Amino acid sequence: MNGWLLLVEDSPHDRELALHALRKGRFPGRVEAAKDGVEALDLLLCRGPWAGRDPHDLPRAVLCDIKMPMLSGIDVLREIRANPVLAEVPVVMMTSSAEDGDLEICYALGANSYIVKPVEIEPYFATVLDIGRYWLVYNHPPRDRRVVLVGGGH
Repeated sequence: MNGWLLLVEDSPHDRELALHALRKGRFPGRVEAAKDGVEALDLLLCRGPWAGRDPHDLPRAVLCDIKMPMLSGIDVLREIRANPVLAEVPVVMMTSSAEDGDLEICYALGANSYIVKPVEIEPYFATVLDIGRYWLVYNHPPRDRRVVLVGGGH
């Protein structure tokens, strides 16, 4: 299995929980984690520390938090959809925000999915693993299309 996921999560605790869930569940792909929206876009657009990264090696999915400092998940989604290279990369918003306004704007901007993070640890682990497996194992994107997962949060 080839491919990888991008987890975008500003909370070190939540980021580590998601990574642990994927490791514990023997997730079959690579996971890159970005600590905020700026770092996620730098990685995706091969800027800064990622300037030497292959720009064609896009993640199969981005799991993205919404409420983040500097650049919100909504802003990250907007930038991904505005960029011709990234526009078709699937983005999953995973957040603790169940606000209708957040949900509506994310779908209006082209989010592929909107997941409200479970509060309890075992359902949270199962949700993260299920999302990762869906986009990397079960989903079959067109050959020239990649998926981007923008990571969970609060």
